[in-house]
Amino acid sequence: MMLYKTYQSYCHRLQHDMYFLTSNSRLNEQVVDKIILQLNRVYPQILTNAEAEKFRNPKALLHTRLSDLIKHLQKKGDRHCQEFYRALQINAEQLYNDLPSRKILKTTDSTEIDTDKETYMLNDRGPVFFLACFSVAAGFALFWYCCNSDTKVIGRARRILGFSPIIIGRHVRNICMLYLEDVSRN
Repeated sequence: MMLYKTYQSYCHRLQHDMYFLTSNSRLNEQVVDKIILQLNRVYPQILTNAEAEKFRNPKALLHTRLSDLIKHLQKKGDRHCQEFYRALQINAEQLYNDLPSRKILKTTDSTEIDTDKETYMLNDRGPVFFLACFSVAAGFALFWYCCNSDTKVIGRARRILGFSPIIIGRHVRNICMLYLEDVSRN
């Protein structure tokens, strides 16, 4: 729980994520420019026009510009850092999800559902299992419908099966029709 309280403010989170964001060229030139432009256009402006031009200067190294931008936002306060995270999420969602502070928040919050595990748990059988279950259920329903001793039901079933060669195929329809005729004789 101590880690969760440490990273509660966006400024602390950004300080923790700074090395991750600036190392190994995780952010490219275009994404950094999009983030800066978004911070410049947010109402009220997070970055003024002059600040945005300073951080978009192509003559400076990307690592340096990004580090300066993060330090600048930390000095301005928590709201500015929060807007940086929002811009990062919009423009580089995969990187945003991989941030170290996000992983710490996910592991310390016990009420949050792990969607990856939940997806696996719901889809571990696959579509073939679904089709097999559906086929068995449809077969039982057809068998139940056809084995009823009421002659009205057999007549209706014969009519339905007679008009359904597309749905169940001609060979299956013929077998079902022969079975219905045999049942109606008994």
